[in-house]
Amino acid sequence: MTSSTNTATTFSTADPLTRQPLGERPVYATGMLLDAQDFLDEQTYHRGQLARALGAVAGSGTLAGLRVQHRPETATGPEEIQVNAGLAVDRLGRLIELPRPACLRVQRWWDAEAARSNLQQADYTTPGRFISARAQAGVELPARAVVADVFLRFAACPRGLTPAFASGPFDALNAVGVSRLRDAYELHLVPRRNLTDTGLGLPLRAGAFTLPVDQETAEEALAREAAMDNPAADAAARRAALQDAVLNGYHRTADELPRGPEHTPTVDASAVFIARVLIPVEPADPAVRRGSAVLVDNHSRRFLPGLGVLARWTGL
Repeated sequence: MTSSTNTATTFSTADPLTRQPLGERPVYATGMLLDAQDFLDEQTYHRGQLARALGAVAGSGTLAGLRVQHRPETATGPEEIQVNAGLAVDRLGRLIELPRPACLRVQRWWDAEAARSNLQQADYTTPGRFISARAQAGVELPARAVVADVFLRFAACPRGLTPAFASGPFDALNAVGVSRLRDAYELHLVPRRNLTDTGLGLPLRAGAFTLPVDQETAEEALAREAAMDNPAADAAARRAALQDAVLNGYHRTADELPRGPEHTPTVDASAVFIARVLIPVEPADPAVRRGSAVLVDNHSRRFLPGLGVLARWTGL
């Protein structure tokens, strides 16, 4: 919602796709009176169908780029967590693009989270158990660290104003309206609380699913998932597991999007997890950083490789 002392305008950046609307498109006829909502509904239909297709075919995760790096403080710049340019699909199927690198300033974030007392509950001993095996390889793991996750979130940014009739509680001759919306993004660095050896707070693997307990026991579910992950498993068992993954893979809720295991209560459920960060600390309360090193795990995210990449990887 924006307003000005010289103009009158109302506009909401709330995305109708968050309501996961059904596929209902406007129908036009000669002489029919139309208003702005009709054109918004037209856009929502096409955007919603594309998002459903992307979400079903690819899922949510990283399509290309978005490598996360730690940039130490220098004489010309502060310490930063940098996210390289790239493309992702969020959990509603919307494309999120970073056209250029974006940064989060570590010390500013640390001071803000310390003031809210959020760092103590994200302080863990032997934090290497919360990152991927590839991130652990060849590095010295800290004995104690604050664990934080990097999320990428879809955001709509109003761009440009054009003269329009006043709407809402306005009576003005100089009213304007937003003429463009840019599909943009937000970056969030979130301290991770309540992690355990069995609750790592990481995204589920692509294709992971569970059946109701009256249809499948825990042992059967584990065996099915193991068959999916093991190329050397019995071909019939893998085929059956793949078929079950498709038959039980449809999810649509009329209410808000359910959160994944990677989402804390303060994180938008549609946001994409892209990295985990370990910041070494001393055994003190409040948390005090130990040195300036920061370990970034880029490999616990969900990857969505393109068909060309998959073809090359499989030798086609």
